[in-house]
Amino acid sequence: MRAMVLDAPQRPLRLASLDRPQPGPGELLLRVRACGICRTDLHLIDGELPEPKLPVIPGHEIVAEVAGYGPGVSGPPLGERVGVPWLGESCGHCSWCTEGRENLCVNARFTGYQRDGGYAEFTVANADYCFRLPAGYSDVHAAPLLCAGLIGYRAFRHAADARVLGIYGFGAAAHLITQVAIAQGRRVIAFTRPGDADGQAFARTLGAIWAGGSDEAPPEPLDAALIFAPVGSLVPAALTVLKPGGAVICAGIHMSDIPAFPYRLLWQERCVRSIANLTRRDALEFLALAENLPLSVHARAYPLADANHAIADLRKGRIAGAAVLTMGH
Repeated sequence: MRAMVLDAPQRPLRLASLDRPQPGPGELLLRVRACGICRTDLHLIDGELPEPKLPVIPGHEIVAEVAGYGPGVSGPPLGERVGVPWLGESCGHCSWCTEGRENLCVNARFTGYQRDGGYAEFTVANADYCFRLPAGYSDVHAAPLLCAGLIGYRAFRHAADARVLGIYGFGAAAHLITQVAIAQGRRVIAFTRPGDADGQAFARTLGAIWAGGSDEAPPEPLDAALIFAPVGSLVPAALTVLKPGGAVICAGIHMSDIPAFPYRLLWQERCVRSIANLTRRDALEFLALAENLPLSVHARAYPLADANHAIADLRKGRIAGAAVLTMGH
């Protein structure tokens, strides 16, 4: 099979011909149809995530069809389409797992990081962490739901009942969660890189009531802020425009250092919290929500061999929405 492989951090991915993987106990063999490119993949390639499996096949927004079973697995049916997200497995018996918070399991392993992922024609995945995908989405448009959607949804859940929602970093996750928030009657204020007129126009087409640079003052204070950009300086910027009692929610797995800021920005019961990974509950809830809305997913497709080109486009902000690799079966 063909696969794009990361041999070491800060190197381009290598197109390789590899043996087809064999599913172990509790695993599915999957024929990959599409795989989204997430900003977490950039952090992996740049060496900002510690102790990855090397060499590793990245990719954790996998749309695939069931092609075989490991021992102890007999479903879903062969040929059924499933999705594989970032959380690839957890231990199942620690206190976090038994409380339904497997996203915090210390023995969890992650797709495209500690397990080979979906930048390949075939992969294997733990059957308990594969999910039925909404039928109304093509493979390319379903892929971003599996991380941009799921991690964005977990962050959105922690915004509770915020009516005025600020979103910093208007990429794949933001463009999906903006639609969810607006469908629920909330007002979205979008912040982009300063001077990003195209990104601001994109946010307004999705229903944001205002869109401007992260260095600009919004038209009204925020009840909550979701930060999808990996930029620590956005935390005090968001606190500055946050109402008392509001929350700043950092949704990325990696962020540059947060600069020192005066206590008065945090006072009046404002808080800053991070989001880690996802739970199976998040996946089931969000995919059901995506089936019922439905969401308009903006995605640009690239063939597998052009993964490095797609990664460069994502890094340089040349993509409105998401980038997705297709396998060309």
